[in-house]
Amino acid sequence: MSEYIVTARKWRPMRFEDVVGQNHVTQTLRNAIRSGRIAHAYLFSGPRGVGKTTTARLLAKAINCLHPVDANPDNVCDICREITEGTSFDVQEIDGASNRGIEEIRNLRESVRYAPAKGGVKVYIIDEVHMLTKESFNALLKTLEEPPSHVLFIFATTEIHKVPATILSRCQRFDFRRIALDAIIANLRAIAGEEQLSIDEESLMIIARKGDGSLRDAQSIFDQATSLCGRTITHEALVQALNMLDQEVFFRVTDLIRSRDARGALALVDDLMSQGHDMKEFLGGLLEHFRNIMIVKATGKSALLEVSDQYRKRYETEAASFSVADMIRYQRLINGTEFALKNTIQPRFRLEADMVQLVTLSGAGEIAALIDGIEELKKKVGGSSSRADVPSADPLPRRGVTGGTAGRGFGKSSGDAAPTLENAPPPAGPSVEEREVRLRWDEILAEVGRQRISLKSALEAGVLLGMNGNVLRIGFADEFQASHIRRNREFLSGLMAKVLNAALRVEAVVQPGADTRRAEPPASPAAEGENDPIIAALRKELGAEPME
Repeated sequence: MSEYIVTARKWRPMRFEDVVGQNHVTQTLRNAIRSGRIAHAYLFSGPRGVGKTTTARLLAKAINCLHPVDANPDNVCDICREITEGTSFDVQEIDGASNRGIEEIRNLRESVRYAPAKGGVKVYIIDEVHMLTKESFNALLKTLEEPPSHVLFIFATTEIHKVPATILSRCQRFDFRRIALDAIIANLRAIAGEEQLSIDEESLMIIARKGDGSLRDAQSIFDQATSLCGRTITHEALVQALNMLDQEVFFRVTDLIRSRDARGALALVDDLMSQGHDMKEFLGGLLEHFRNIMIVKATGKSALLEVSDQYRKRYETEAASFSVADMIRYQRLINGTEFALKNTIQPRFRLEADMVQLVTLSGAGEIAALIDGIEELKKKVGGSSSRADVPSADPLPRRGVTGGTAGRGFGKSSGDAAPTLENAPPPAGPSVEEREVRLRWDEILAEVGRQRISLKSALEAGVLLGMNGNVLRIGFADEFQASHIRRNREFLSGLMAKVLNAALRVEAVVQPGADTRRAEPPASPAAEGENDPIIAALRKELGAEPME
């Protein structure tokens, strides 16, 4: 049986033109080879699986090849074959992770003094160079700055920020990019053609997206798909064999959002869990799904989407049902879910709760319409010209509303700061009914407590006896409490005028043995709401109903 070679090794680029997606690097290196302007040290940085080590080997072969062709190695001479097979004494590949100590670097410094055995240049390729220790980097500095003329250093790293600036300044740096989805698909399609494999475009799209910008990762998944599905790879078989999430799952989520189907959301989570899918993969795919809808909605085009033509049309249709604001809200919710799953004891419970929340959220259009309705309602309730439209209009402002009729609203205005009411006389104005005072007595006490806590305690010890014109009579069991009220009579009159918008005086009456329980609230809260203009207007305009 012939030896099996994985795709990433079997189809490793043998010329600079074959390196996928890094033309800005390979073209520069070829120009340097043609002009003979080869630096003494190069640093290749970028994500994994994008061609850093491959390009380093190509450069080593090209500058040592006996018969180069247009700055490319011929791959047939003895030197090229030895470098390809990894048996060349002149090209040393060193793993920075396992040879990171100072002793290994000292040995390297000793070996650079010796001339190459066959080729013209001795090349040291150090992969994952950022793993070297600080002492190792320091030991390498002098050699790296002034190496022998027959030595070339090529460093590769996925974490450029960990490489000391002293090393960076001594190298020519090339940044490798993530490989585009279309380029990965084209490479896999070409390999499938050479291997005489049958694979549909949807399967190529899934494998390429799974590679996430890494050609090597995509080729590894391609090998796995071939082992599982044989020489004919279909979309359905690939999804089932690799237990991958089908794109239809995410369209199912947006269908649930449109129908606000909480039961369906729970069923979806149950399906995902029972099939053993990774929740992080699901949330990542759902986030991309919402992003795709947002892009189409915002731009009106699907050109920026990394999906097949079939799904481009579906996203254009899907975007008609949502707004950009909706998609932003959904993405924020999913981001929060993904973060929370890392720290929760029961990930399934959190996922179920967030999915139900997701599918039952009100749309941005509905919220905007509700806000417009509330603003219109405020105008009808607060505007003096439209008071006839509000049933059972009450001339007094309701709880939490201060000031005159021109300033009415759902909260205090900026001009309603608590005044100093020490010597404020009772203002001239309309009278107030006893029922209104009793309904709002808790509000009056709260306002008194914010300014004079001891006075509030004194009032709580009394009992409301009733109204006599514009005089409020409060009974106390002893003279001590009553005298405290009398001393603050003007303050209380001014405060009640502010709260009730009516002229009112307070009279403290001593009644030994009086029942000093606090004023009773109205027997039925619903009865209070019957005459409340805000509640009446909410019922009329928005169909609101009181809660039981």
